[in-house]
Amino acid sequence: MTTLKAKLHEDLTAAIRDRDELRSSTIRLTLAAVTSEEVAGKAKRELSDDEVLKVIGREAKKRREAAEAFDTAGRVEQAARERLEGEVLAGYLPKQLSDEELTAIVAAAVAESGAAGPQAMGAVMKLVKPKVDGLAEGGRVAAAVRAALTG
Repeated sequence: MTTLKAKLHEDLTAAIRDRDELRSSTIRLTLAAVTSEEVAGKAKRELSDDEVLKVIGREAKKRREAAEAFDTAGRVEQAARERLEGEVLAGYLPKQLSDEELTAIVAAAVAESGAAGPQAMGAVMKLVKPKVDGLAEGGRVAAAVRAALTG
């Protein structure tokens, strides 16, 4: 078992022991998503820590999007619950890049590629993506690249 998956199992046991319903249900749903990913495809396999991180990232993104949808619908309590679940998952993810750090990486990639104008977005994204993978959400990265190329 990967170390991250083992940590999720340990944290689930601790949350159940502490009767922390929010934490235990969030971790339980995340472990279900990990297991689903493991059995997807033709053969069952063990996910690496990087793959588990991607699953956790997807789950966190779902929580953010659900919170926004609940806010739009005026369901404040459900939105708050989704945000709390997102915070639990954020504890397992690497620290996200600040806007300044992301802007600096994008500026370096624009300078390295010599790109100018929005049509060069793909070339810049190819350089930026490996540097920020897992550290910044794709939408944020694309917005920073677009701003650097048009501004």
